[in-house]
Amino acid sequence: MTVDAGSHPSDRHAEPPGRVRPTALPAGARELSTLARIDYEDAFLVDTGLAQDRTAEKWAREILEGAPVSTRHALTRGWTGLGLRLGPAQSARHVLGWEIRHRAPDVVLLGARGRLGLSGELLFQCSPGSLLYATVVQLEDPVARGLWAAIASRHRRVVQDLLERA
Repeated sequence: MTVDAGSHPSDRHAEPPGRVRPTALPAGARELSTLARIDYEDAFLVDTGLAQDRTAEKWAREILEGAPVSTRHALTRGWTGLGLRLGPAQSARHVLGWEIRHRAPDVVLLGARGRLGLSGELLFQCSPGSLLYATVVQLEDPVARGLWAAIASRHRRVVQDLLERA
């Protein structure tokens, strides 16, 4: 799917399934956040082609829990290094430690509070033929802002790799 910063996830163009593209976070997706404010956001759109029978939660589990063991360990080490408080890695109320804050067939919102002034949410939202994956972050103080600034570009590369692999 070809998407530019001004595109909406329902705008479809011919691209092969699995194509991952950065996109602007739609206003409706932003409104699903439970954070007091959003200091950082990014979003990616994946063309899912015919794989439309999955719920958003199934996509989240496939992308995060279905990653190779080494990747899952690296992700959880990175998240705990950022001070995020994770729950059980596998549970009906968590996806790889992230608490499920909202779930519906077409959307799941995962969240984690931090002890270092950084809290985040991951949003998976399905629409016909595509999946939106977004990260929103709340940064409470200069330490958290500095920490996030140091890893934000790496975060975007990791997300793109996860989505391409799934």
